[in-house]
Amino acid sequence: MKKTLKDPLFLTLFVAAVGVLLVVLMAVGVINEYVAQLLTLSGIYAIIALGLNLISGFTGQLALGHAGLMAIGAYTASTLVMRVGIPIFPSILAGGVVTGLFGLLIGIPTLRLRGDYLAITTLGMGEVIRVILVNLEGITGGAAGLKGVPPFLDSGNVTLDFIAKFLWVFVFLVLTVAGMSNLIRSSTGLALKSIREDEVSAGAMGVHTAYYKIFAFTLSAAVAGVGGGLYAFFLGYINPQMFTWIKSIDFVIIVVLGGLGSITGTLFASVLVVFALDLLWFLQDWRLVIYGLVLVLLMRFRPQGLMGRRELRLIGSPARIKAFLVRVRDRLRKPKGGPDTGAPDAGAPAGGATDGGVQDGGAQDKPAPGGQEVAET
Repeated sequence: MKKTLKDPLFLTLFVAAVGVLLVVLMAVGVINEYVAQLLTLSGIYAIIALGLNLISGFTGQLALGHAGLMAIGAYTASTLVMRVGIPIFPSILAGGVVTGLFGLLIGIPTLRLRGDYLAITTLGMGEVIRVILVNLEGITGGAAGLKGVPPFLDSGNVTLDFIAKFLWVFVFLVLTVAGMSNLIRSSTGLALKSIREDEVSAGAMGVHTAYYKIFAFTLSAAVAGVGGGLYAFFLGYINPQMFTWIKSIDFVIIVVLGGLGSITGTLFASVLVVFALDLLWFLQDWRLVIYGLVLVLLMRFRPQGLMGRRELRLIGSPARIKAFLVRVRDRLRKPKGGPDTGAPDAGAPAGGATDGGVQDGGAQDKPAPGGQEVAET
């Protein structure tokens, strides 16, 4: 079996390269502040949608409550910075940990459910979290929310400030893509995908289905909490109405649109959904109608999503690529005797026949230039 190029490494490097290119374009003024804000929001949505894809795309369990989990991370990180004085980075990580613990507590009783029952339960769970946040006025600010959440950078320079926002989100996005890509290729990822294909058969083969489903939901919740923390510091203000079930549906749409079980598709769909919602904003109430119609048509003609279950990868193996480059080099290299004019040698028999009467049509094996043979792969 040939060893192929590592897909997780290539995908991570690709995302990192795109991010660096975008930062350069922002610094030179090609990308303005408004587009940079949309790109930053797309990165936050991508992080949360990647967490949802872990439970829905790779494990096959439909969850509709990620807006509530996102809210827990946002309020936890904001409260730690504003009232305890902890720096932003550890606050975001703490928001992910707290949300992961909530996910564990919620996942133990709920993830024994399947299908529509699980979807309805997680949808209700998200709304319960939002209502609790409204009533905890002493901590969350109630319906008014938390105002004055500190930004990532407050330098007074608009360009530096929005580049700093993008860089914070971009770093967490690259880490999320790298971690998710390697997790899916591990034995744990194979167990999750076996549950997606057939949970009963996976259990019969020795896969602890309940454990892996709870693990996936806990990790998915933690990723959503990290995204929620980034969301709070990105906007500078949060309130419970920003985390309704409609936002959970947005994340589900991103996952389904990009392709269930595709990390690359989730990244592309996040950008597409954020920019599409912004472009349709001038239509006011009609934008959601047109947005839904476009999604219905896409699901009708492309039900597997943009990428299906495929990932962005470098085609071929190292040995095949090397052999191709060697063949290109040999064809470009001129023969030692000078260019071939196509004229036959003066001493050659007419018709190109050899002494043995066999016509030389180039069928004989000839060594490659330099006396080395090029092996086909």
